[in-house]
Amino acid sequence: MALPAIAPYPLPTEGELPANRVAWTVDPARAVLLVHDLQNHFLGAFPSDEPPLTGMLDNTSRLLDHARNTGIPVVYSTQRGGQTPRQRGLQLDFWGPGVSNDPHALSVPEPVVPRPGDRMLTKWKYSAFVRTRLEELLRDEERDQLVVVGVYAHIGVLMTAADAWMRDIQAFVVADAVADFTREDHDMALRWAAGRCAVVTTTDALLKEV
Repeated sequence: MALPAIAPYPLPTEGELPANRVAWTVDPARAVLLVHDLQNHFLGAFPSDEPPLTGMLDNTSRLLDHARNTGIPVVYSTQRGGQTPRQRGLQLDFWGPGVSNDPHALSVPEPVVPRPGDRMLTKWKYSAFVRTRLEELLRDEERDQLVVVGVYAHIGVLMTAADAWMRDIQAFVVADAVADFTREDHDMALRWAAGRCAVVTTTDALLKEV
């Protein structure tokens, strides 16, 4: 039930992305940037100083800088350490007890660390909407777009994008600012998102857009 050891793999390029079914574009006045599960506990499964981790963190950092400079709200979803079996629910059966109460495991690495003004949510399930104030935060800010970066693409990132769709919130998955167990899992998540619930884009394309 532990996280798998992840072998290095190259992040997808713009020419390798699946065709999007819709033509939504990011509007800075409507968007929120969600940084999903970028805690050392989850990132420790990746080989350090190699892709996909290096590129994903670099691209996420670029998007964070741009969001903060353009007034796009930034929200972090992170898991709490030392969850009880009741708090874990069925995640306990699939993934074990989760993050320990270890400050390093719980922290976000320096290149993408939260800054003053960013919002923090405690995430309990695959989707960052479940048992959190994420939808309420979007509605309060009168925003209906969610740009999702982080890990893992075929689990929490994809489930959050699908959940956004079910709440009539346009989701954007940044293909080179997410990472996964394997390139196959990564590509599957992008294909499903592009065909069912979101726009799949790249960091460069999104920065040109907004």
